[in-house]
Amino acid sequence: MLSHESFAPRHIGPNVSDTQKMLQALGLPSLDKMVDETIPDHIRTNQKMELPAPLSEQEFLQHAHEVAAKNQLWRSYIGMGYYGTFTPPVIQRNILENPGWYTQYTPYQAEIAQGRLEALLNFQTMVSDLTGLDVANASLLDEATAAAEAMAMAYRIKNKRAKKDPAKVILVDKGISKHTLEVLQTRAEPMDISIILCESSDCVFDETVFAVMLQYPAQYGQIVDPRPVISTAQDAGVHSIVIADLLSLSLLQAPGEWGVDMVVGTTQRFGIPLGYGGPHAAYFATKTEYARQIPGRVIGVSQDVAGKPALRMALQTREQHIRRDKATSNICTAQALLAIMAGMYGVYHGPEGIKHIANKIHKLCVLLHRSVTKLGYEQTNTHFFDTLVFDLSQHTETSGLRIRRVAELDEVNFRYFEHNEDLIGISLDETCDIDDVNRIVRIFAEGIDAEFKALTQADLVSVGEAIHALPEGLLRNTPYLTHEVFNSHHSETQMLRYIKHLEGKDLSLTHSMIPLGSCTMKLNATAQLMPISIPAFSQLHPFVPEEQAAGYSFMFKELEQYLSDITGFAACSLQPNSGAQGEYTGLMVIRAYHLDRGDTQRDVALIPSSAHGTNPASAVMSGMRVVVVKCDDNGNIDVTDLKAKAEKFSDNLAALMVTYPSTHGVFEVAIQDICACIHEHGGLVYMDGANMNAQVGLTNPGIIGADVCHLNLHKTFAIPHGGGGPGMGPICCTADLAPYLPKHIHHSQSGGTKGISAVASAPYSSASILWVSYAYIRLLGEQGLTDSTRYAILNANYIQHQLQDHYPVLYRGDSGRVAHELILDLRPYKKESGVEVVDIAKRLMDYGFHAPTVSFPVPGTIMIEPTESEDLAEIDRFCAAMIAIRQEISAIADGSVDKENNPLKNAPHTLDLATADEWEFPYSRQQAVYPLPYLQKNKFWASVRRVNDTYGDRNLVCTCPPISSYEEEEVVSA
Repeated sequence: MLSHESFAPRHIGPNVSDTQKMLQALGLPSLDKMVDETIPDHIRTNQKMELPAPLSEQEFLQHAHEVAAKNQLWRSYIGMGYYGTFTPPVIQRNILENPGWYTQYTPYQAEIAQGRLEALLNFQTMVSDLTGLDVANASLLDEATAAAEAMAMAYRIKNKRAKKDPAKVILVDKGISKHTLEVLQTRAEPMDISIILCESSDCVFDETVFAVMLQYPAQYGQIVDPRPVISTAQDAGVHSIVIADLLSLSLLQAPGEWGVDMVVGTTQRFGIPLGYGGPHAAYFATKTEYARQIPGRVIGVSQDVAGKPALRMALQTREQHIRRDKATSNICTAQALLAIMAGMYGVYHGPEGIKHIANKIHKLCVLLHRSVTKLGYEQTNTHFFDTLVFDLSQHTETSGLRIRRVAELDEVNFRYFEHNEDLIGISLDETCDIDDVNRIVRIFAEGIDAEFKALTQADLVSVGEAIHALPEGLLRNTPYLTHEVFNSHHSETQMLRYIKHLEGKDLSLTHSMIPLGSCTMKLNATAQLMPISIPAFSQLHPFVPEEQAAGYSFMFKELEQYLSDITGFAACSLQPNSGAQGEYTGLMVIRAYHLDRGDTQRDVALIPSSAHGTNPASAVMSGMRVVVVKCDDNGNIDVTDLKAKAEKFSDNLAALMVTYPSTHGVFEVAIQDICACIHEHGGLVYMDGANMNAQVGLTNPGIIGADVCHLNLHKTFAIPHGGGGPGMGPICCTADLAPYLPKHIHHSQSGGTKGISAVASAPYSSASILWVSYAYIRLLGEQGLTDSTRYAILNANYIQHQLQDHYPVLYRGDSGRVAHELILDLRPYKKESGVEVVDIAKRLMDYGFHAPTVSFPVPGTIMIEPTESEDLAEIDRFCAAMIAIRQEISAIADGSVDKENNPLKNAPHTLDLATADEWEFPYSRQQAVYPLPYLQKNKFWASVRRVNDTYGDRNLVCTCPPISSYEEEEVVSA
């Protein structure tokens, strides 16, 4: 361990005394001996990572402010889908900066996630109301990704029954944002989809077209009536997709009123900081008939076993949209924390507040239009919401370049256009006021040496309801946000209590360890998150001139170097904004490498049968054919089967996708031979970095023989899970693959010389949360990172030792050790006692713990990962709970307890149940809710009993139900 002044002892749970006790229990003399018995010697690294010396928390925060000073926070009116916004302080302090919200896990265990489920249901309701469509999901990664998912969904639905001659053309209006178009092109090319750009009025629909996509308002701010083209598309049997500015829909007609099939976009301007591009929650709304096709997670209304209303993730398979080798989407995460914030923004402001904000922006824009055109400038948009475009090409007294020079002297950013330097775009947002209008008008006046007269608040008031620039036929006249939740919490007191009320329903890392295997729910240190709230980072627009983002560039460059060194690779791309997107990007880079070499036939991806569903899904999206490789009885790749299939598909082999340590929590001895076999047959190796927490400092993908890997920064590198996002999935690769790393249309320095096109809306996608992982590395340094890996392995092996006499451990390495996680086989208990894995998961709630990973990678098992952050006392509490549950199972098996009416089958037990006048169970209340002494001091209560998934499946409701429905349920249950 490092000295007391360092951060490492704050991050790593076991102290010196704990360490000795754990090693003694394992019969080991040292951590080094444990590592020797866990990681094969031939893949161990003897080289230390070239990382800077660790900083203390105080030193790091000073460093972060010094880096922030390198950024230039000019006043930006760039728009392009990114806008300044006010995050209500009550939301910033109590959600964004609150570990009770940001350390929650994805709500797979609904009974201890009712708070975030309600917050996400609010988000879905807000989106559904504003878009005018029936159902919305609980967020996607960003606007461009949402558009790509809509394209893929429309393609899948249209061609469901087309066997030989599918429709492969999507018509995309020229008004679409260029960065969105770039991501569409990335996704379309391997799927053999043709994108045809056209003016909406010139779209030609024939049997080859499966969808049309429009942006509303369009990228230059103009509002063109989309209804004629939508109507024509409907008549032709073509799906319609609209990318809509959600805030504008409080004033403009909802696309759902035109019969549109899908509406997508971003909720960034609903109180989410710019963050140089993210993280921001995208939205996706569609019709009821397509509800079961929607990508991503959907929150639905169900009830618990007592008939009480209860929420859950709907469409019950773990990731209902991932269909392995038949998938068209690999979406395995969301932006839950940001969606929760956006939904709370809607709750806080309500319908009148949202409309007021939109009206204020539009009135300022109308006033700006009138004031600048009075100076003799031509504005190109007849109808607009928040964006103006001035054309100076015919102006005799000035030019676009002169206006730009004047603006830059005043430290103002407008939007400029590469193809026409005389066009200037200006977008206003919630943070703008009359002073901003004056500042802009003064710049245009100075550009022609004209007298400037300041506007006053009275001038803004004169822009009344009757004076606007919205199309009369597209004004909104339908209500939205009518549910009581959006009309009840407008004071800070009300809002604070509502946020805390929901927070109290959810178990997070503030309560206890979350022992999820493969998900690495480690400490998200406060100091690591603090830079996110520094204005120079949080308020920077992603498309400012690159020299204004020098602080971000400094951090990106260092983080890329650190991650490359940690993985043993030569280059890194920070663009993918989730683990699954990292998978997809890694495979697309491999694909580009093969195509560049003329190996167009290489399209086979070998994938072990134990792989997470995102692996084959990503391969299919990358245009590859999936060939499954068997695993042996110990959970390792069947090397004989792998070699046979590599030989069989030698001419077509593109890649092997492999997780290391394996999905079964074991360091496979043959991994280097496996990688060599793939290389021998001309393929490349993609390594899934989900289990990198067991590698850092001890081995790395470069040594193992991989060519590219993605890193789940929200796992190994401490970005909080946030109830289901944000995440980041950058990729690192060899020098041979570096030229193919993804570029971005709005950033000259991103990507390789032959880079694939963008995979995210912004050049560095969720840029602001990269600070968390950068801080994690700077605070721990080389020794701290390596020790973190050692302790992750120690904690897992200690749990194995404590539980192995009570539960069968499914997989071990040759020495009997596990990596950083272990799998317990619970299948025998179903036969002997009727207890299933779900019963144990729910019973753990009564003991104050979130369940481990359930039924993955093996059905009927649980996968436990304690992480290095948990101390011995917490680990012992968890083991005590598991042992007590095992004794409860034994009591059922020997007939001491009823097989159907017992603490496991009835779990979880709520406070309402425990305090009811009647107690109808054959065991005591104490056995139900206080089965171990530690619970007397620290008891977490599930807010509902076990959720009835079948009821929810049969009655799919994904928006806030009326309050009356809750009242009726309560009457019935009484």
